[in-house]
Amino acid sequence: MLQVNYIRENREKVLERLSVRNFKQPELVDEIIKIDEERRQAQTSLDSLSAIANSSAKQIGELMRNGKKEEADILKSETTANKEQIKNLSDVLAEAEDKLYHLIVQLPNLPHDSVPAGATPEENEVVLIHGEPAVLAENAVPHWELTAKYDIIDFELGTKIAGAGFPVYKGKGARLQRALINFFLDRAVEAGYREMQVPHLVNEASGFGTGQLPDKEGQMYHAGVDNLYLIPTAEVPVTNLYRDVILKEEELPVRNTAYTPCFRREAGSYGAHVRGLNRLHQFDKVELVQVVHPEKSYEVLEQMSSYVQTLLKELGLHYRVLSLCGGDMGFTSAKTYDMEVWSAAQQRWLEVSSVSNFETYQSNRLKLRFKGATGKTQLAHTLNGSALALPRIVASILENNQTDKGIKIPEVLVKYTGFEYID
Repeated sequence: MLQVNYIRENREKVLERLSVRNFKQPELVDEIIKIDEERRQAQTSLDSLSAIANSSAKQIGELMRNGKKEEADILKSETTANKEQIKNLSDVLAEAEDKLYHLIVQLPNLPHDSVPAGATPEENEVVLIHGEPAVLAENAVPHWELTAKYDIIDFELGTKIAGAGFPVYKGKGARLQRALINFFLDRAVEAGYREMQVPHLVNEASGFGTGQLPDKEGQMYHAGVDNLYLIPTAEVPVTNLYRDVILKEEELPVRNTAYTPCFRREAGSYGAHVRGLNRLHQFDKVELVQVVHPEKSYEVLEQMSSYVQTLLKELGLHYRVLSLCGGDMGFTSAKTYDMEVWSAAQQRWLEVSSVSNFETYQSNRLKLRFKGATGKTQLAHTLNGSALALPRIVASILENNQTDKGIKIPEVLVKYTGFEYID
């Protein structure tokens, strides 16, 4: 979340950047400043009265030690009203802090100055386009027909077991999934990331730390008896490894990767854009998470974007990179690049990765800090990116590589799959 001091000292800047997001409640900023002023006044008065109370306590102690009980009793009676004021001010302070918290968590992160203004995906900026669309035969079909033809993914069986959006991968379909997971993990480790295995459920503190709560509780599966949430992405548990941690500056950057299934209660809709693998409630993903020095975070964001692109190139996929406009970015992000691959059979772009810089938005919630050589402690910057999310990668591989012999497996995956074609 945003830091109160920054909001108070940079009101106009905060309002200007929120307008880039097309944020609908700018009045929250002035309300936060107002409540913060009340909180600060209460804190100042409380500190003053507490100092007086401490001084009186010392005087009373000295009077009692010197046998001046009557004088001590008089001073005690004078401090009674002071104690009542302290209690009242403590209540005022607690109430102001509670109000401030509930207001500030409603503010999204401020977009970086390079983020384009806009409210819809149509206003995102195309940064680059790589490659050319696959040229398919006239009888080419979308992936949901290919998965049925080759019996590699069963959507109806998944619906029987759990519900829509929970497919069953079979035979070569399951092996392709495993091949992609291993390929992505191996490449990440080669690039210097440390592989982690993390829980697939998290508590409220973890959800709050990375910004899923209280913003996205409706999108998360909730295990009510234990008050745990199924993770929507490995970003949540991996970033929370560093909650309430103070790192040494020389430990930065921290670079971790993890494979997990991901669970999302996305609202149901109909049509080809959500058909088959295009939108699922459970899917597999390899995630990258970095904790970095604030001065390096935008350099790292570009590096992470380039890294994801190398994976898409190795898979032989036609892709584009978008710089998301303010209104299309996630609640916690300061800047996001989306990578989309071209589905030649569906004739549309499919998002397969988001790479985001959160600056201090997550680390402020997490209390994730680092200490420099001078001993000064400050908030770190956090970043994450999908490298990659599998469903639409699988969809694109199936659709773009369909031939008369079957579906040709990208060359870099053959050593993982053990076969060159799905036939």
